[in-house]
Amino acid sequence: MLDQDLQIIDEGCTVFGEPLVSRPALLLHACCGPCSSAVVEQLASRFRITLYFCNSNIDDEAEYKKRLEAQQDFVDRHNASSRKTEPVALVCAPYAPAAFLKLVEGKESCPEGGERCRLCIRDRLEKTAAYAALHGYEHFSTTLSVSRHKDHGYIREAGQGLALTYGLSFVGDDFKKGGGEQRTAELAKIYDLYRQDYCGCRFSKR
Repeated sequence: MLDQDLQIIDEGCTVFGEPLVSRPALLLHACCGPCSSAVVEQLASRFRITLYFCNSNIDDEAEYKKRLEAQQDFVDRHNASSRKTEPVALVCAPYAPAAFLKLVEGKESCPEGGERCRLCIRDRLEKTAAYAALHGYEHFSTTLSVSRHKDHGYIREAGQGLALTYGLSFVGDDFKKGGGEQRTAELAKIYDLYRQDYCGCRFSKR
């Protein structure tokens, strides 16, 4: 077939939507459904995303289950409504609140955002990096920086250090920029997601 014949055929085609292009794999630590909604919206055109729900810091089992259900609700509704990006997958890490309490032992009275919070953030980031390395992901990240209450500089520093340790790339975007945090509230309403009013641990309730 001649090149001019191919051109004629191409000109006569009608394209409905855009074909899916395989994207690099990203394991995205997710703290909750609302936060992951806005972050997935920002990253879905760049990556093939698996959410990693790893949050043993959450205060009690009932609260943990409510947040996990909201996370699953988001994944189901996002995948049902999205046509141009690959479906988002969800992996749930073991819930081990006793291990979290042992991790922060002696730091219970630290102010919110202080050393206790940094230990918690790094622990969840390291669990995400370890899972990503074990299961063949190229990149990892976290939804935590979409909140104004989380120190993006520390998150990026910790993530980049762990990326070197585990041979990965850390996506260290500040997801709150450009109205990211406000977008979490908007999408929570659109998807009718449970939206908690504290970070998760018993100390943050104060």
